Amino acid sequence: MNQPGRIRVAVVFGGRSEEHAVSCSTAASVLQAIDRTKYDVVPIGITRQGQWVLVADDPEPLRLTAGQRPEVTGSTSQVVMPLGGDHSGLVVLDPAQPPAALGVVDVVMPLVHGPFGEDGTLQGLFELADLHYVGCGVLSSAVMMDKHYMKVVFESAGLPVGPYRVITDLAWRRDPEAALAGLAGLEFPVFVKPCRAGSSFGITRVTDPAGLRAAVEEARTHDPKVIVEQGITGREIECGVLQGHGTDAPRVSETGEIVVVKGHDFYDFDAKYLDGDAVQLTSPAELDPQVRDRVREVAALAFEAAGCEGLARVDSFVTPDGEVIINEINTMPGFTPSSMFPVMWAAAGVDYPSLVDDLVQLALERPTGLR
Repeated sequence: MNQPGRIRVAVVFGGRSEEHAVSCSTAASVLQAIDRTKYDVVPIGITRQGQWVLVADDPEPLRLTAGQRPEVTGSTSQVVMPLGGDHSGLVVLDPAQPPAALGVVDVVMPLVHGPFGEDGTLQGLFELADLHYVGCGVLSSAVMMDKHYMKVVFESAGLPVGPYRVITDLAWRRDPEAALAGLAGLEFPVFVKPCRAGSSFGITRVTDPAGLRAAVEEARTHDPKVIVEQGITGREIECGVLQGHGTDAPRVSETGEIVVVKGHDFYDFDAKYLDGDAVQLTSPAELDPQVRDRVREVAALAFEAAGCEGLARVDSFVTPDGEVIINEINTMPGFTPSSMFPVMWAAAGVDYPSLVDDLVQLALERPTGLR
């Protein structure tokens, strides 16, 4: 039951993408940190098959560790979101029972990473339901999920991006050799990536032409559309951004740097989530003041160019001569307390529970519909 005076938050996680377990881990952290004196929480999991189910309000089974890959399991009961009319209440349907109302939800916190969640699909559902929700809207979520069109947006805004090529599904099926020939001009090493995946799934670092075909095929097991990016010599520097509805400039966090110190060629899935000794996260990053200011400036410019709302993590490269080259925006970044986005905000004086609170409040301030 909803407690009088408390805001009701539906925490939605899991999902159909390969980042299912990562999403569960994010939800575990939020469930533990959210202020229970201020918020009533309804945990809702999405199975890999797309079923919405009520989940126990217990973070421990949702943690991602070397020995545990959390999973939302199916149920005979499912949660549905009525659309149209008085559509702020969730309903539980069970074939053996009459429909059960869960009550009004004030705001949804969608912690679903990757396709079918972070890519505008869930955001569109919440817009149809006229529900306030945390994070970017439909268009920015969809465009920033696709590394190809993301770079098109950055280029059109005059932001510096590294050299890249795109191999569409049609181009590969029509003539793989021609598609590979189209990569001429990129300098090795290159990174071959699924265009619409996260958490480093399907990424291969390729050091010579002989490895390209296998790398493209590997990326295509995750997404039929592939992007090939020229490696940038420099440091990977990140910055978090927050913004509500209004005319205020985006708020930018401290900068952060990720350095792979052992055991991995780059910042892959295992280095991110399972091998805690493989990487070193530093925030604030050790940068000249002018470079730090430029990283933060580029982060805010990219956020606004993409039409982002709520939150995003902006990843850039800083070259040895101090040039800042934007790599990508993540509209639902890793969000455990040890993830870079919260670490950078902690360095800026915003601790994890306060960050969760900020995101909910920003979502409540923003109207639904066209804006």
